[in-house]
Amino acid sequence: MSIQRVPWRWRVALVTLPAAAVMFTAISLASPPRDPSVADVPRASETQCLPITPLTSVGDLNTLTSKLRGDAGFQGADVGADVTLQDGRRLWVFGDTLRAASFAGQRFVRNSMLVFTDRCADIVLPADHGALIPDRDDGVGYWPMSIAKVEKKGYDLVGVASQRVRGAAQPDGAAAFENLGPAIALFIVRRGETPQLLQVKDIGPDSEDPGRTTWGAATTVEDGWVYVYGTATPGEDLVFGFSLEVARVRPDDILDPRRWRFWDGSTWQSQAARAATLIPAQGGVSQTLSVFEQRGRWYAVSKRDEFLGSDLVVWSSPGPTGPFVAGPVVAKIPSDQETGTLRYMPLAHPDLLPKQGTVVVSFSQNNTDVGKIDDNPFLYRPRFLRIDLPR
Repeated sequence: MSIQRVPWRWRVALVTLPAAAVMFTAISLASPPRDPSVADVPRASETQCLPITPLTSVGDLNTLTSKLRGDAGFQGADVGADVTLQDGRRLWVFGDTLRAASFAGQRFVRNSMLVFTDRCADIVLPADHGALIPDRDDGVGYWPMSIAKVEKKGYDLVGVASQRVRGAAQPDGAAAFENLGPAIALFIVRRGETPQLLQVKDIGPDSEDPGRTTWGAATTVEDGWVYVYGTATPGEDLVFGFSLEVARVRPDDILDPRRWRFWDGSTWQSQAARAATLIPAQGGVSQTLSVFEQRGRWYAVSKRDEFLGSDLVVWSSPGPTGPFVAGPVVAKIPSDQETGTLRYMPLAHPDLLPKQGTVVVSFSQNNTDVGKIDDNPFLYRPRFLRIDLPR
């Protein structure tokens, strides 16, 4: 299922920084780069620091997204999945991203990245000013869904689970693209340095089957495993949500689907087709969501029934495999047919402004009238709220 998207503003002058990179003949999350001076990774440049004030509240986050203007390279975007790096910076990845008409490069891209400190916001740009995860040669692009990291000595390895999408990158409504399957993009982020793309791996062959499970809709690293959650729609009348399934794999093996194991309700086994349904599609989750652990309890945060729904719901479970039980509605985030406002895809940020028993949640915004977005990119930026977690 495709959705409509659009961007943010950061007024900053671009500056090319020395881009450290590394050669991997075989990508292994367990093996750190042997020679940090060897460069064989597509180089990325970062913008100069855009000064911001420290973000100490949800109100600060919403002020940042609704009022702060910025560079032509980032006017607005959706998704906004994030991870905290070992050096204290926060890395955000976004989906379809709108850039200003004056931007010297591709105006609409399938993905982008920002890096935040307490005082700066930086845009990460590839040398060609296209998408940070570049399109394939046949024009298929990569739309981020979730993000996770593994810490190594002096650097983080960051995995971005994405959809492979076909169609022009632009905020043009529900027919914007076809989902062809998932992919994993790996980045290396040395302490204090610019994130560098290492490799992009398509998971499985291209498929237009809308009932196929999209793995990577949510990911989390816990106890030495990467838990990779997938969502699927049965394509039935009056069923607007997505079902939820789970696989797991060791971080070293994330790029090798043969090493993935899928929960079938009683054991981890090798056949994806036998994966058990953790949450059914009827009254189910959005295509992209968040699943995380906090104080020994697991939570799935999503909007029930995707665009046509309005209820922000938290499903809770004693473990990563369920059973996931829906709690009461914690917030209303309806789309607005009269104004054309779309509100969708809430994502949880467990380590952003943490407070016991609660979590900060963002949700994406867009509008059915693309002209409104182009005139006012603030309409295409996430908004934030804090919700209580079920006890």
